[in-house]
Amino acid sequence: MKIGNRKLRGFTLVELLVVIVIIAALAGLSAPMILRQRKAADRTEAISNAKQIGLALLEFDQEFGSFPDDNTQATVEDATGTELQLGGGKSNDYFRQLIAFGIQSEDIFYCKAAYTKKPDKVMSTGNALEAGEVGFGYIMLDATTGQNTSGNPGRPVLAAPLLDAQEDWSFDGDPFGDKAVLLRLDNSVDAPLIRQRDNKVSVGDGKTLQDNGQDSVWGTESPVIKAPEKR
Repeated sequence: MKIGNRKLRGFTLVELLVVIVIIAALAGLSAPMILRQRKAADRTEAISNAKQIGLALLEFDQEFGSFPDDNTQATVEDATGTELQLGGGKSNDYFRQLIAFGIQSEDIFYCKAAYTKKPDKVMSTGNALEAGEVGFGYIMLDATTGQNTSGNPGRPVLAAPLLDAQEDWSFDGDPFGDKAVLLRLDNSVDAPLIRQRDNKVSVGDGKTLQDNGQDSVWGTESPVIKAPEKR
């Protein structure tokens, strides 16, 4: 068929291949940028949620004299009449004390990690903060004693994302672009780099986040981190 003196024709195979190669190249160039943006958004969500947990911890401390720990469990149960499961060694268990105290949302305890899932917003007995719905590790002075607002303001209280939800202070660099998210006692949140060689968070002078001793935020305390329950 002719239109005037011009013939209509389709793309040749070579032309189609060139177009496909160009599209693939553009996709390859844009994919890393999209991934960085997604990780930055996940980190921003974690920072926002950590600050909200921080406010809840401050109110809890004013009422019970410390952040949730083994000693406040019975007091919270008596004061609130809750039937939630508060005992146990995971951060989920300690954060349920905040829910019993009056926090009405599971969402603030979530952050992106390999071991998490989005909260289902069901907060009945047996369902509140179930496995996978908490992303933050919870830092205590020892295995049973929580921190309180009288401590060094620079001490971390929450930390994420933990590597495979372990309690050895190793962090997963993948979810937030090689950064951790830390809530400190003064309710500030920062996002320090995770060292690739050992998955630890450095605080300078060769020390890591949990190291105690002179010139550290812990002094003579030996902090422990309570990991979330994996999905």
